This record gives sequence, C-alpha cells and structure tokens, in this order.
Amino acid sequence: MTALRTRLRLYLVTDPELCQQAGVVATVRRAVAGGVTMVQLRDKHATTAQRIECAIALRTALRGTDVPLIINDDVTAAVAAKADGAHIGQGDISPAKARAMLGADKILGLSCETAQTVRDADPAVVDYLGLGPVFGTATKADHAQPVGFDGLAQLVALSSLPSVAIGGLKANHIKAVLGSGADGMAVVSAICGQPDPEAAARAFDGFAAGQSR
Repeated sequence: MTALRTRLRLYLVTDPELCQQAGVVATVRRAVAGGVTMVQLRDKHATTAQRIECAIALRTALRGTDVPLIINDDVTAAVAAKADGAHIGQGDISPAKARAMLGADKILGLSCETAQTVRDADPAVVDYLGLGPVFGTATKADHAQPVGFDGLAQLVALSSLPSVAIGGLKANHIKAVLGSGADGMAVVSAICGQPDPEAAARAFDGFAAGQSR
C-alpha cells in the first residue's frame, strides 16, 4: 500500500486532443522523464480496440520505468493490453465485477465525488480513490460540483484507502493537496496541454518524491 501511495504522487491522465501535437505516447514518455509517477490512458471517444492498441504502445514506452499504466473505464481493454490496472467511475462497471475481470494482482481505482460514495468504497475490492473534482475543468465537461480543498480533506478523512485529488489541479496546488491528506494529484492540461511535457512535469518539483514546498 505504501508503494501505491508513492506512485499516486504525480498522476498523469492523458487527453488525446491536448496531446495531439506530439501524440499520447511521446507526451507520456516525456512526462515520465519529468517525474510523473503513474499514467492513466483516458480516451472517451476511442473504441476498445483503439484503447488496446494505444495501451500496448504505452506499455512499451513505460518499460523499465516502474510507472504503472491504468486504463480509464475500459476494463476489457486493461485486461487485453495487460495494463497494470483500471480506473472506473460511479456510473461504470461495478467495482466487484471490475475486480473479478482484472484479478487480484492488478490496481483498481474508483472515482468518488460524495461522502457516501467514499464510505461505500470497499477496501477489499478497490485499491485507491480518485477524489473531487477539486475545481471545475474543461477536460471533463460532465464533472460534479467542485468540492474545493476543504471538501477534499473531508473526503480523504472518510477512508483509509490511498487517494488522489482530481479536477483542475496545477503545480501551485501541491501544498494544498498534501495539506488535505491526499497522497497525490491527478493532472491533465497541466502537462498534456503544455509545449514541453517534461518541463511541465518538472514544475511539480519534488512532489513525486513526497516533498511539499
């Protein structure tokens, strides 16, 4: 569990449109060189076959880095591509079914936006929680009402599971994220939308190593 908490520190969620210029694989490779500790492949408009193809390419790019690859929503793709795990939302496949498909040795993350969904998350099934959104974000048009850092801290306190803050977060939010008790932060446009993903990741300073500033 400690290893997972460390890997959640700087969690990159890909966006195919923001990564369009360099491509998802090249963006991820450069971001990991800059300090990203976990990668989630998220492409809401891709087919399962397309996600599998991209995930396999990402696995190759991540080989030797010890950075886990997680697939958003599509557990079938995660299994077929032999990814390190999957991340699901409240409206997706149930955590129990996702766990059955993934097996016991894979990582399973669950998005939680309310106190009740955090309480309902079973530590015997789910490995970590994605909590938020902290702020509104253009990369997820259907997000729930933002909770802010006070709301984030309240959600973190309700579960013993590792957690990652999500929703509109940038490098200047590091101190507040750590102060909430969350183990890390998930970012999209702060890295994917930048001309130099490696430099953008490095802007998070020593956060990947657990240091606040």
